[in-house]
Amino acid sequence: MSGFDRRSLLRGWLALGGTVGFPAWARPVSAGITTPPPVLSGDEITLRIARQTMMIDGRPSRAIGINGTVPAPLIRLREGQTIRLQVINDLEVDRSLHWHGLLVPAQCDGVPGISFPGIKPRATFLKPRATFLYEFRIRQSGTYWYHSHSGFQEQLGLYGPIVIDPAGTDPVRSDREHVVVLSDHSYESPELIFHRMKVDPGSYNRQQQTLSGLLTGKDQLLKDRLSWGGMRINPTDIADGTGQTYTYLVNGHGPQDNWTALFAPGERVRLRIINASSMTTFNVRILGLAMTVVQADGQNVRPVETDEFQIGVAETFDVIVTPPDERAYTLVGESIDRSGLARATLAPRVGMVAPVPPLRPRPLATMKDMGMGGMTMGGMDHATVAAMPGMAGGSDGTMGAMKMRAFGNAPWIRRGPGVQSIAPMPIDRTGERGQGLGDVGHRVLVYRDLAALDRNPDVRAPSRSLDIHLTGNMERFMWSFDGVKMSDTMAPIPFTQGERVRITLINDTMMGHPIHLHGHFFALVTGHGDHAPRKHTVLAQPGGTVSFDLTADAVGDWAFHCHLLYHMAAGMMRVVSVRPQGDAA
Repeated sequence: MSGFDRRSLLRGWLALGGTVGFPAWARPVSAGITTPPPVLSGDEITLRIARQTMMIDGRPSRAIGINGTVPAPLIRLREGQTIRLQVINDLEVDRSLHWHGLLVPAQCDGVPGISFPGIKPRATFLKPRATFLYEFRIRQSGTYWYHSHSGFQEQLGLYGPIVIDPAGTDPVRSDREHVVVLSDHSYESPELIFHRMKVDPGSYNRQQQTLSGLLTGKDQLLKDRLSWGGMRINPTDIADGTGQTYTYLVNGHGPQDNWTALFAPGERVRLRIINASSMTTFNVRILGLAMTVVQADGQNVRPVETDEFQIGVAETFDVIVTPPDERAYTLVGESIDRSGLARATLAPRVGMVAPVPPLRPRPLATMKDMGMGGMTMGGMDHATVAAMPGMAGGSDGTMGAMKMRAFGNAPWIRRGPGVQSIAPMPIDRTGERGQGLGDVGHRVLVYRDLAALDRNPDVRAPSRSLDIHLTGNMERFMWSFDGVKMSDTMAPIPFTQGERVRITLINDTMMGHPIHLHGHFFALVTGHGDHAPRKHTVLAQPGGTVSFDLTADAVGDWAFHCHLLYHMAAGMMRVVSVRPQGDAA
């Protein structure tokens, strides 16, 4: 082949977005899918849930969808309207729909066994049609989503976006917008995934430390490996579900499908980004393009420019981008453990593509992730660490398993095999970059960057405080609040209507947990006073704390849980009960 032919071939490959050394899954085989999700609007909407087949990177997979699509149709509403959602269950099992982040009456929240009985299986000639009517007034605007709260149906595709336009003028100005739904999908059944996690929580971790990593300096030093090994802690245990089982999707399309969002150069483009995955924290960036965050969890924030942000499961972020050139840009949603990525393209024309970056080196857990503040292992020997609160030495002189520190300041935590450790020195990490992003070399959004655009509706000082420990045993895949699994208690966490409470989440585990409270927004305590950012889901970093002020203004029983699907199923869930004033029950 002549040099000209080789150069022509290389130019053709690069024009298709190729880069030498790309893994096969990152190579585009599609010129780009630009079909937007179907949109449902109006005061009366019908949703039919049924099993279906979806195509991911040209490969069929079983799924559950709504009105024949995965993700489910975009529901577009307007603040102030009253909506009637008729849901038809064509499955052979019970199901439900929860309107994530929407302020609705408790009976419309869609959590079986807490706020309603669920929607029974499809109708037969022996029983009536399996339907349920949700009816409520829209009290807010912004970007939200909806999903099943029954079994593992969410993992199979039962989720979709919601956009609510404000009743008045939208303070966020844009020329065009796109909804970007990030998710994870597996060809394994969710029941099998859960079983494997219970039998071996590291069954999907294929990024263990190696001899090569030791020799090249990419992994821990030998003395640190020995210390962590003595504690029986794996620093590569960043995520339970990884790219070994998951394909990461954008609007239901895999990396090779290359879902594409169109723009005209110079336009202000609003991207409504939703993490609708079951188990994946994503790190989102657009190569060569800055993002201005204008909304978090549907609530407007003061614009803040960044190059990357970490989005926990169930969080939403709206960003404005202004592509200046007539070229394509790659949007990347990289899994937190960097075992895979979701990929989309922003382009001025159909068929344009941009290079897809290789996966970055996977992160390793740190002493901070163990709840040991800013300390490092390097300057401590076994005896020093073993003598610390929460640590114990083995009889053979090595560091034994990490033990629970004294419970004097947390006597309510139930001790047992489900509580592997209590963080010895947890610190507020809301001003820190998300796990693995500390040294990426560009701007990364942190919670303390967020400030509400408008003054909060309730700025009272809390009348009481409540600490809640996020507990677990990673070796046994047991998860809980305060050492108590959902299945082990019927006692709700009580609040009185209208009271203002300071809640502090203390993450005693080495894994991040996106914690979601139904029916309410809360104000993060990050130093912004009466402009504290209001959210419905917060990602509690490993070994860290995060505080928020809650106004318990919605009477009823509400779910409170980790939004990692299998953590919730394993027990990290409770009921919050808001009782009317004067109710002694």
